[in-house]
Amino acid sequence: MSMTPSRDIARLIEIMARLRDPETGCLWDVQQTFATIVPYTIEEAYEVADAVERGDTEDLRDELGDLLLQVVFHARMAEEDGAFDFGGVVEAITSKLVRRHPHVFGDARDLPPERVKALWDEIKAEEKRLKAARNGVPVEALAAKGRLDDVPMALPALTRAEKLQKKASKVGFDWGEPGPVFAKIREEIDELEAALASDTPSRAEVADEMGDLLFAVANLARHLQVDPEDALRGTNEKFRRRFSYIEARLGDVGRTPDQASLDEMEGLWQEAKRIERSRNSGRQP
Repeated sequence: MSMTPSRDIARLIEIMARLRDPETGCLWDVQQTFATIVPYTIEEAYEVADAVERGDTEDLRDELGDLLLQVVFHARMAEEDGAFDFGGVVEAITSKLVRRHPHVFGDARDLPPERVKALWDEIKAEEKRLKAARNGVPVEALAAKGRLDDVPMALPALTRAEKLQKKASKVGFDWGEPGPVFAKIREEIDELEAALASDTPSRAEVADEMGDLLFAVANLARHLQVDPEDALRGTNEKFRRRFSYIEARLGDVGRTPDQASLDEMEGLWQEAKRIERSRNSGRQP
C-alpha cells in the first residue's frame, strides 16, 4: 500500500501504524519501546529549541514535525498495549486546558492576575488528588508527600534545580535578595577548593562540592530572573563560535589548533571577543 504526504494528522497516525506492523513494518520501529524512544523524544525537543534560538522557521517546522512524530510513536505503542490512543492524548490535553482556564472557558471571568494564578494552583492540587484516587493512593499518603517530590527527575539538572528552589521559596525557604546568594557561592567555592587541596582528594567529595556550587549558581540565576539553561546554552554557543574563529584564523596560515600554543590561541580568542563586542556595539573593530 502506497503512502503519500498529507496535512492531515490521520495520515501520520496511519503511517506510524504501518511502521509498527510486526509483519510488514520497519524492523527498527517495531523493536522500539517507551524506554528506548525517550532519548529521541528529548533530543527532538532540544532541536526544536535550537531552531527557535536560530530563528530558522523552516527548520522549526521540520523539527516540530519530528517532535510530533514522537508523540504519535508513544501513543501508538500505548494503543498496542491497550492503554490509550492518540485521540486519548488530544482529549486529555484539551480537557486539561479547558479545566485550568475557567477565566477563559468558564464563569470565573475578569479575575486579577494574582487570583488567576491562585486558581491555577488550586485546580492543579485537585487534579493531583483525583489522580491519586484513581491510582488507589490513600489521601494520607498524598498529604505526606513532600512539596518537592513532584518535580520530575528527568528534567535537565539546572532546570530541576531552579524548580526545586522556586517551590521551596513559596514557603519562605529562600533569601529575599541576591546578596546572600553571592556569599553562598563564595562559600561553595571555598569548600570545593578545600576538597581539592586534600592530600587524597575524593572524587565523590569533589563531585558533591561541585554540585553544591552549581546549585548555588542556579539559585543566583533564579534571583536574577535568568533561566540558567538558556544562559548556559548561550555561553556554549559563544564558546563554539569563538573557538571556530581560532580554527579559521589558524587555517588561514595552514595550521590547526593542536599545532598552536595556548598563548597563541588565547590571543586569537581575545581577538574574536573584541570583534564580537565591536559588532554588538555597532562599532568597527
